[in-house]
Amino acid sequence: MLCNDYYIRKLIGFKGIILEQLETSSDSMSFSFSLEIKTHNCPKCHQQTSKVHDYRIQMIKDISISGKKTYLYYKKRRYVCNHCNKKFYEKNDFLPRYQRMTSRLIKYIITRMKSVYSVSDIAKENNISPSTALRLFRFINYSLTKLPEVISIDEFKGNAGGKKYQCILTDPQNKKVLDILHGREQHILSDYFRKFNDRDKVKYFVMDMWQPYKDIAETYFKNATIVIDKFHFIRQVTWAFERIRKDEQKKFAKERRRYFKRSRSLLLKRMKYLTPEEIDQVNVMLTTSEKLQKAYLLKEKFYDFVDSGDLESAKKNLKAWYMFVMSCRLEEFDKCSRTIFNWQKYILNSFICTYTNGYTEGVNNKIKVLKRNAYGVRNFWRFKNRIMHVMN
Repeated sequence: MLCNDYYIRKLIGFKGIILEQLETSSDSMSFSFSLEIKTHNCPKCHQQTSKVHDYRIQMIKDISISGKKTYLYYKKRRYVCNHCNKKFYEKNDFLPRYQRMTSRLIKYIITRMKSVYSVSDIAKENNISPSTALRLFRFINYSLTKLPEVISIDEFKGNAGGKKYQCILTDPQNKKVLDILHGREQHILSDYFRKFNDRDKVKYFVMDMWQPYKDIAETYFKNATIVIDKFHFIRQVTWAFERIRKDEQKKFAKERRRYFKRSRSLLLKRMKYLTPEEIDQVNVMLTTSEKLQKAYLLKEKFYDFVDSGDLESAKKNLKAWYMFVMSCRLEEFDKCSRTIFNWQKYILNSFICTYTNGYTEGVNNKIKVLKRNAYGVRNFWRFKNRIMHVMN
């Protein structure tokens, strides 16, 4: 019996153990122990027995203690029934059947999988191989059985399962990832949503300006209001302005061209958020190009539409913006306005719906971190489950 037996048993945390030996090194700790002898019911005839047949030593991995690898040498007892001669191992609550690691280590590894660290890093931290960590993780599975009232849909570059883009479904109302689909093509989305019988309860379908999403929403969610996320239609105007800025700065001398490039964020920033000094800088830059002046005016006028307080004022401000675009005669904004007009019905719905793709975009950013840490994940099922596990 060790002199600090009580404290070591408290450290290990298992009930009813008899500690026999402790060995430590610079990077590991080893505990040898057995359980107290108890009366067991025979699994065959259900008669009680406490007769010991033999022992075997089993090495078990456990959660690290003070940063050291922890090994448990369990003196595993086998009982024999006096009635039917059945031999069986004693029961314990710390070692799952057919496992060589404790239940709490398995639980800890599964919990660590909720972080964005790579499987290799998690495996190394817990003194197991990556294949063992993945074998444990395969028992985790997420599936969507019913649809919420609000669905947000977007895509991200996953490069998994032979597809460049994967599709993500979220519930922005309850901040929850619903599912990950292996592609964003219409036939994939159609096959997926067709299996749900509660599609009629979906009230809002939030998306970007991707035609297959609209077609799916109109086909399968006839009671839902289709909403274009504000970020995506504002981006159309930003892109139009950026194309003009880049074309105009090419005409300048080297020093001025560099100055415009460095001042890109200043030109994109809304005028109402500029300081007096920044306004002076913007005015100086705009005087160099009449085309840039017009583009800047159209960008700011579009934000008047974005800031509309209700649907009616939004319609009024958007109509006024169309008139400004016609009068300025800029090819880039003519194309942009046609895009806005084609999606106008769904863009205006954003003024009667408070939900956006903001939560979805935040999830996509976390997925990028996960991908970068893992140097990419080719297996789609594994990638999907890891995302669902991390986010839910």
